[in-house]
Amino acid sequence: MEVAIRDLSRHHELISDLFKQPSSKEEWEQYRLSDEQVAFFHENGYLSNIKLLDNWQVDALNKELAVTTDPAHPGHHLYYEFHSNESADPNAVLLHALGAWRVTEGFHDVLWNPAFVMAASQLLGNRPVRFWHDQLFCKPARHGGVVAWHQDYSYWTRSVPMQHLTCWTGLDDSMVENGCLYYVPKSHRWGLLDKPELAGDMEGLMQYLTEEQKAEFKPIPIEMKRGYGSFHHPLTVHGSYENRSERSRRAFVLNVFADGTASDTDAPLLDGVPAIPKGQALEGQFFPLLYNA
Repeated sequence: MEVAIRDLSRHHELISDLFKQPSSKEEWEQYRLSDEQVAFFHENGYLSNIKLLDNWQVDALNKELAVTTDPAHPGHHLYYEFHSNESADPNAVLLHALGAWRVTEGFHDVLWNPAFVMAASQLLGNRPVRFWHDQLFCKPARHGGVVAWHQDYSYWTRSVPMQHLTCWTGLDDSMVENGCLYYVPKSHRWGLLDKPELAGDMEGLMQYLTEEQKAEFKPIPIEMKRGYGSFHHPLTVHGSYENRSERSRRAFVLNVFADGTASDTDAPLLDGVPAIPKGQALEGQFFPLLYNA
């Protein structure tokens, strides 16, 4: 019997019991970042160790992850992209997928997580937050591959102006040994650099840096417990090394932008998504409003 699969991108609100929508201004306040946290983000280009999920929510998402990353899953066609290994090296595996929010209720509802949307709005200048796309990044134990140094916006120039934000959330404890995220503080002030191959040479970005930038290239590891997230500016240089540990390193990424961002191309912005004409605001089924400040 064929299983009916819903495309969850048609639903622009919470549809599971994973989160509770705040019903008052007071309930929203518990999720607000401090002025010091916002200032740190603008100074350094990132803000880490923000609790976004409880352990039971992480467990629920990991169950969905195991099911939905099986290529035989009946909703697999809903992914914009799915690479069981983004790397060309079978000994350096990086599962990378876009579009999980369309496939399972948990990965759909993390978009509307109150702790996430409140912080995102603050870091975007207290503006309404609109969804861009999600990503899964999974590095298996012992042979997980790298994510090369890069800036997110170098892959997103088809949307303008640059008023984007990324949130990386761990579904495992993320440590140096299992390939945690690294940031280069204050690199968001370097301007837009050329883009390297995402799962290729870890140091590929170096060929695009000035001598001054190379001297300032001092990455710091972002170690976090599972369920904690890290936000970064679209020009912040970041990456992660391979996982040679005995533990997996699973994570999901939510990419958003301030409402009013427009298409800068007449081509489709994501695989399988109808094109939005150049100059037209990004909105509708695939770019829902997550939070109206």
